Amino acid sequence: MTLPSLDSSASPIRVLIVDDSLLIQTILKSMLADRPDIQVAGVATNGQEAIRQTVRLRPNVITMDIRMPQMDGLESIRHILRVQPTPIIVVASSIYAADYNIAFNALEAGALAVIEKPHGLDASDYEAARDQLITTIKAMAGVKVIARRDVSAIASRIGQMTAMLHSFVVRPFHIVAIGASTGGPAVIKQILGALPANFAAPIAVVQHVLPPFVAGLAEWLSTNGRLPVTVAQEGESLLSGHVYLAPGHCHMTVQPGNVIRLEKTEPVKGQRPSATRLFESVARTYHADAVGIILTGMGDDGVDGLVNLSQAGAHVIAQDRYSSVVFGMPAAAIERNIVDEVLSPDAIAIRLTKLHTHLRQLAQRSKAAPDQPARS
Repeated sequence: MTLPSLDSSASPIRVLIVDDSLLIQTILKSMLADRPDIQVAGVATNGQEAIRQTVRLRPNVITMDIRMPQMDGLESIRHILRVQPTPIIVVASSIYAADYNIAFNALEAGALAVIEKPHGLDASDYEAARDQLITTIKAMAGVKVIARRDVSAIASRIGQMTAMLHSFVVRPFHIVAIGASTGGPAVIKQILGALPANFAAPIAVVQHVLPPFVAGLAEWLSTNGRLPVTVAQEGESLLSGHVYLAPGHCHMTVQPGNVIRLEKTEPVKGQRPSATRLFESVARTYHADAVGIILTGMGDDGVDGLVNLSQAGAHVIAQDRYSSVVFGMPAAAIERNIVDEVLSPDAIAIRLTKLHTHLRQLAQRSKAAPDQPARS
């Protein structure tokens, strides 16, 4: 794997390592030692020390452990994002359920990414873990983090015309397809948590997350909402009111007959799973009877697929700038003129609920029709 590099004239990315394990500190420092474009600015061994070091050192990126004495990583993240907003990468174990539950809570609190804790200096996957660490640090260093404020106040800021469209537009649909990356888990949780338990269609989701954490993400979303969320399986049937999360190692597509297909084909623009592959398959299978949603994330994954959905007549929604951690993916879709609505997460949930209610009403009328007395 070829790692990205910075211009030699640029200042190095200053990283604060937060971990109470001397072994993990040593491994992380070793992984970054030979990178002239990355500098370990300091080390903290608990959450309280992390806050002090962040204020004093003003690092560009923080790698944050979860389990630590005195103050854990989650509480430390909340404090840091209030007093010194800084991109934070959670370094968590994929073995313990408690760790990944806290890790996804950390993403909801404002951390930008979760990576797997390295296993050792001599581990067989050392190079892969090192590459992932460096790539993530470089990507997150470019994210502008704002102080944490009242999310609901930010999320409610939608334009009057969008609000009018939101009030009146209703249409039939048979599937919802969602694509998200950086900042996505918390937004997906917010949207799914507001939907009714008998939601009228299946929901297929591509969220960029490392493979070891996909099952944990599904469990976290299920625990915090009314809809069951599972990792998609090959050949599985799509059921209304169920959420299907793409596995971390292959593309997820949908085929005629409401069937899921998993494909280990080449990545699309570096992404596997790719939201573009999902959206393309939804366009082929459901045509206009679909809703495509693109959420916060870097780059433009999903946009090419949304073009297909838009051309098929499906309804396309993009998350708004104010609520997006990274506005890259939604902005790219908006620039292509394929988006029907730009909404906050709260408004997306309301839109889907309105579409759900309309679909249920149509179904009830259809059932009642045969029982109506014939007119002479």
